[in-house]
Amino acid sequence: MGLRHAVDAAAGVGTITIDRPDKRNAMTRAMWLELPRLLDGLAADPAVRAVVVTGAGGDFCAGADISELTDARHRGHPSTVAETALAAFPKPTIAAIEGFCVGGGCQLAAACDLRFAASSARFGITPARLGLVYPASATARLVRLIGPSAAKYLLYSADLVDAAHALRIGFLNEVVTGDVHARVAEFAATLTSRSLLTQHAAKQVVDAAAIGDPVDDLTRTWQAEAATSGEADEGVTAFLENRSPQFTWTPPS
Repeated sequence: MGLRHAVDAAAGVGTITIDRPDKRNAMTRAMWLELPRLLDGLAADPAVRAVVVTGAGGDFCAGADISELTDARHRGHPSTVAETALAAFPKPTIAAIEGFCVGGGCQLAAACDLRFAASSARFGITPARLGLVYPASATARLVRLIGPSAAKYLLYSADLVDAAHALRIGFLNEVVTGDVHARVAEFAATLTSRSLLTQHAAKQVVDAAAIGDPVDDLTRTWQAEAATSGEADEGVTAFLENRSPQFTWTPPS
């Protein structure tokens, strides 16, 4: 039990599963530290064009293992390192969420590019129940994602909200009434058919814009890369020939 990963090379999708169902997939210190290593391996694997993060046993993640939170100020807690590694992952990431997504679970989900949840999922950020302070990077990411008012609602109250609420405030991209894993697999197939260069560029530009950094030079750099890499030529040619493009660009190692 802990974290496990798998690669479906034919689909181009890697999956990281939080596998501690007896504790609702609460993350231990060892699991937080393991996540960046798994992400490094998936980033270097040319067969992987997108990654799904999910939980075993019907829950996404109930957060950090409370028994290990001996430093109430979160100084040096590895959740921040894991969150940063997930947010910086160079390929599209999707959180497939069932059941509880609480505390550090929301921290992981927010660090993914996209979030799809079952209609029965529940969300909460609960440090106020324990007298703790949510990590700075996670708080800033949450504010960028859902805005200051919605972030304060979650952080002040520590209440659990349903998937409809999470969708309404912008935490979720989709609420799925059927099989969330089937829907995520379907959407991942769409992503893996698209240009990874475009996605990689969009991730960098969007993230820069979200924190107020200038994006003109960054965009021009990626436009030049699209032209010189042949990725744009393949996309336009495929469109004119009425066929599916065969994009081959991968992020530099």
